[in-house]
This record gives sequence, C-alpha cells and structure tokens, in this order.
Amino acid sequence: MIKECRGYELIKEQSNTSEDFFNRSEITFTEDGTEKTLHVLYVRYFDESFSEFTPFNQEPLFIEGGREVFLKDIVALVCLLKNPGLRKRKRLYISSKQEFASYFQGIDFQKLPEVFRILGQKQNYELSSPLEFIIEQLKAN
Repeated sequence: MIKECRGYELIKEQSNTSEDFFNRSEITFTEDGTEKTLHVLYVRYFDESFSEFTPFNQEPLFIEGGREVFLKDIVALVCLLKNPGLRKRKRLYISSKQEFASYFQGIDFQKLPEVFRILGQKQNYELSSPLEFIIEQLKAN
C-alpha cells in the first residue's frame, strides 16, 4: 500500500559538499503492517533530460488533483515498480544514466496519474501487483 510519493532537490549545507548536484525521491509504503520508505538519490542532471526516459515533454510531467508532479516525484515509485526487491532496502543511489534509464523502460506512464490522484485524496494507493505498471514488450521474431 503506497502512502506517499515525493521528491526534492538537495540543498548544499556546507561549501565543500556536493548536495546541490543531487535530487532525492521518496516513496513511503506499508508492507506486512510495517511502514517503510525507500529513498532514491540520483544525479540532478537526469531531470534535464527527462524526455529521454519518459514520454513527457515538459515539467511538470502532469497535474493530478491540483498537484504538479515532477520527475523527482515519480523516480522512487518507478524504481519500486520496476524492481520490487527494492522494498527490502532503505536507500538506492543512481549515478549512471544507463541505470537510471533502465528503471523507466517498460513502465506504463499512463497509469501513474491515478496513483497521485488517489494519494491527493488523502487515501493510500492499494498496489495489487507492480506488473500492472509494466508494459509487455513483444519481440518480433
């Protein structure tokens, strides 16, 4: 059960750190009665080329329930949908554009607004199977 999806830009706290080059995306969910949060840290540069990973051509990607939804808001959700094994982890760091892109391949982006619509109604999104968000890609023989 998904409780929240959000993302934000990290802010440099000290002059000798590089936080301002990264974004964090978080998904909070309940599994077996336990609340968990997956934090995905990724290079902010990927936000500039979001159209390479998604079918969207502008940010916000979409507006649902009055909320503007940006790439950083969906990254953790997409990662968890694509790799359900991540629900056992607390953190994921993605620095490779190739790895970042791999999480977005085969995602049914048309289903994402529904998640944010339900969350915007202050309800939890009941995820019966991550496979509902994966598009079967048929290979030509």
